[in-house]
Amino acid sequence: MNMQSKSLPVEEGSLRLGSRKQPFNLLRWFSLISMAVIGTVAVALGTVSTRFVVEESVQRDALLTAQFIQAIASAEVRHVSIPNIRTMGELIDPRQDNDFPDVDPAARANARSEFLDHIAHLPDVILANIYAPDRQVVWSTNPALTGTRIHADEDLDRAFNEKIPVSASYHDVDKAREEQKFVVPPEYIFLENYIPLFDAEGKNVTAMVEIYKEPKDLISRMERGLVLIWVATALGGGLIYLGLYWIVRRAAILLAVQQKQLIANETFVALGEMSSAVAHSLRNPLATIRSSAELALEFDAGPAQKNIKDIIGQVERMSKWVRELLQSLRPLNDEPEPVNLVAALHESLVAFEQQIARAGVQVVFHPQHTPMVLSQPVQLTQILNSLLANALEAMDKGGTLTISLELTDSRGVSVMLSDTGKGMSEEQRSMAFRPFFTTKQGGLGVGLVLVKRIMERFGGGVTLDSREGEGTTVRLAFQLIQ
Repeated sequence: MNMQSKSLPVEEGSLRLGSRKQPFNLLRWFSLISMAVIGTVAVALGTVSTRFVVEESVQRDALLTAQFIQAIASAEVRHVSIPNIRTMGELIDPRQDNDFPDVDPAARANARSEFLDHIAHLPDVILANIYAPDRQVVWSTNPALTGTRIHADEDLDRAFNEKIPVSASYHDVDKAREEQKFVVPPEYIFLENYIPLFDAEGKNVTAMVEIYKEPKDLISRMERGLVLIWVATALGGGLIYLGLYWIVRRAAILLAVQQKQLIANETFVALGEMSSAVAHSLRNPLATIRSSAELALEFDAGPAQKNIKDIIGQVERMSKWVRELLQSLRPLNDEPEPVNLVAALHESLVAFEQQIARAGVQVVFHPQHTPMVLSQPVQLTQILNSLLANALEAMDKGGTLTISLELTDSRGVSVMLSDTGKGMSEEQRSMAFRPFFTTKQGGLGVGLVLVKRIMERFGGGVTLDSREGEGTTVRLAFQLIQ
């Protein structure tokens, strides 16, 4: 029973950990969904455009073919001067030669022969058939089809019944269709056109011309058009996707930065409230301890004097921590103003002159210009003093401190402070700007935090690069005064 009761919290905790939801990844979900949506739309547009181009090209070619054949038929009838102006549709079927006694058989045969010769020599024609209303082939460029009766041909029946030209396109020969018997088989795509020929009144279809064509030039143009359509669709979809991806990526980065900043602000506020309360509570006891120790020091000259001095030193150390803590938590409300950056650097170097000499550090600073930057004199001095103190502590056995200025662009200037001290490990470097993190024994860990806050307060920034055993470089980016 005891073992079971002890294992329950662990199981519940594991269930809670397992059911913890991952944060919503805006960029990943947008990438997947937008790619699917844009890809679907692009494919749909490409398919519709492709079908439109093919159908329009086929219909256009069919219309031109029909107009050409009907024009030839009318011209041949007029050319032979047949009485009563018979149409080619009435003259095309040899079985009806005896139905028109007023028509000269030689003239009829001549008109029919000329018309059929034109049909046979049309460009790109691979097969031509002519049907009578009973669906029998009365003439064909393939003699094997002449006299054949065609059954169950929907396109042929539609052309006869609706009295309109009918067209279709094929990629493969349909062996089930009796009339698709090509002498020379098509290579790629071929078109089928049914063109009706009417009687003299124009009411009844007296013959149907079936033309199979393989227009290679038209096919080549259609292929180029389809390639252009799909390339344009792919490029357009890709550009839309990349544009939207860039916008959403920027938004995701801004949201992540703002969320991180919000969390940091909330954490800093909470730490500030707690630390401020603790600091204020410690000031009075520390002052009392120090006063009592100093008073005891005046009356005691014996062996306890060393211990009393240690008490005063530790109280002084703790008081310094309290001052730094309160200073780092104080709101930055000072208005920015133009500050001479080189003058501020010289003032800080002069203030640390004795410490630099004691540490045996050589300073290299040869400014070529004196830029005016956007900052605040007191807080800029505080930043520089903090960084100089860190550099000197890192070079306790001597070294070189190099300070240089670099114009980043027309609006900015950077100050690099490089030391040859102990340097920092990668883990220490990643945590350098976190509150209360320090690599110094007895440090509070608010110096770099305060530097970062002040620099960002005036529209600048701070970065740190360090190699363990080689040294550290701190870069301060300022806005120039125009």
